[in-house]
Amino acid sequence: MRPARVILNAKSSLINTPAWVALQEHYNKTKKVHMLDLFEEDPQRFENFSIEFKSMLLDYSKNRVTKKTMKLLFDLAKQANVEEWRDRMFAGEKINTTEGRAVLHTALRNRSDKPIFVDDENVMPKVNAELEKARIFSEKVRSGQWIGYAGLPITDVVNIGIGGSDLGPNMVCRALSPYKHNNIRVHFVSNVDGSHIEQMLGKLRPETTLFIVASKTFTTQETITNANTAKNWFMSGTGRVTEDDISKHFVAVSTNAKKVAEFGIDPENMFEFWDWVGGRYSLWSTVGLASIIYVGMANFKKMLEGAHEMDAHFQEAPLEENIPVILAMLGVWYGNFYGAESSAVLPYDHYLRLLPAYLEQADMESNGKSVDREGLQTTYTTGKVIWGAEGINGQHAFYQLLHQGTRLIPTDFIASVQSHNEHEHHSDILASNFLAQTEALMRGRNIDETREQLKNSGVELHKAENRLPHMIFEGNQPSNSIVIKKLTPRALGRLIAMYEHKIFVQGIVWNLNSYDQWGVELGKNLAKNILEELDSGDDIHSHDSSTKGLLNWYRKYKKPS
Repeated sequence: MRPARVILNAKSSLINTPAWVALQEHYNKTKKVHMLDLFEEDPQRFENFSIEFKSMLLDYSKNRVTKKTMKLLFDLAKQANVEEWRDRMFAGEKINTTEGRAVLHTALRNRSDKPIFVDDENVMPKVNAELEKARIFSEKVRSGQWIGYAGLPITDVVNIGIGGSDLGPNMVCRALSPYKHNNIRVHFVSNVDGSHIEQMLGKLRPETTLFIVASKTFTTQETITNANTAKNWFMSGTGRVTEDDISKHFVAVSTNAKKVAEFGIDPENMFEFWDWVGGRYSLWSTVGLASIIYVGMANFKKMLEGAHEMDAHFQEAPLEENIPVILAMLGVWYGNFYGAESSAVLPYDHYLRLLPAYLEQADMESNGKSVDREGLQTTYTTGKVIWGAEGINGQHAFYQLLHQGTRLIPTDFIASVQSHNEHEHHSDILASNFLAQTEALMRGRNIDETREQLKNSGVELHKAENRLPHMIFEGNQPSNSIVIKKLTPRALGRLIAMYEHKIFVQGIVWNLNSYDQWGVELGKNLAKNILEELDSGDDIHSHDSSTKGLLNWYRKYKKPS
């Protein structure tokens, strides 16, 4: 008989704390307030609920909050010791308690070069040495000095990785493509589905392609499988290629020099990062090598500088004026008190089209937890579902649900004022939609306004009366507007770091360890077992009837007919 499933009887007491109880009472009194009324009551609402930092503006006035709401939310942040935990993170303390690691992606962009210690060692010399190594290598590739086996310069760079070793650098390359090298293209392979790498390799020439294999352990199944496929393609591409030529076309971002050498990569061409850099926070390290080659080290460093500026703001600004803290606490307000299950990220900038996918991993892998730092079961919801797409395309896809659906979905609207293209009318159309959507979500449209609109458009009201209920918008849908002057490397750095710190603050408030990801391990282990069975053709492991039936069905149709 199967042992009973262990249930954590001990529960977190967060919901019984004074700050939480005060917020619950406040929510009960204000939950039906409409934002239109808040704007009418406070003509200075935009000024009172917006913050400008460098060339970035956060307008959070279109939220269901008052000054009292924000005070109570900041009280909750103070109760959770957000400031103390923040200082501990920046000081290199091992706040990732389940893995006994520091959390220092911030050290990777520490442009002040202020010493940062882990186990009594200043990590900055190593950080700067790896950046310099990446600079030298990238400039050789960009200048054409790095020559492949056929004596030709590199024209295509393929990043082979998954998760943080793919999403981060891919997003950065797309966001900063106006700064790209004119003669080098970048490609990203992550999916172990053979169709992904097959389509990619079909576009490339072995003699002008450089592969970056990004894997901390150099054992990640998906990454190493794709790397071996790329290696086989390279070796069979021409009869002239030898094992010695691999080092001219393959480099690694890893910590496992032994495995890298066994693959055939010269350890001198291995770029290092450290266990205090989490995968989903690693784009600032040499994991961003593809980005460095694509946009150049000078622009990459500007991105680091922008992130460092946001780090300083996060460390120094009072909670009440702290952009990541404000965003984090608004997310807590909607998730824990209004019951919002998801949040949308909607960039009105084509170059930021991969940002929602990047933030999906950054947020959900960090705070998708149901056990707190003390090992107690949470009695409150934690990380929300993060999703999104380019805003202008979303308007013709899922905005119907945002406007008239039954779910509360707080949204972040992101826009750039200055475009990288010369089509001013396009930019004005984009901006008008960005502004209109946040206003429409907040205002809505009542029945009298709808009748008036129909009347003004020449419609006979008695013929349109049955349409009226379908044309009414309740409004009162919350949103943040995040506006940047122009999407530059520095601005991108600030934007990404802002979201990283937002995630951190929410994790602290919910008493979570945001820097482990044990939830992905079970699936990996079971996949390994099933792969053994597919390779051997034998039933080695026990499965439930559904999994066994699916496995047998797969075997049946896998055989050639």
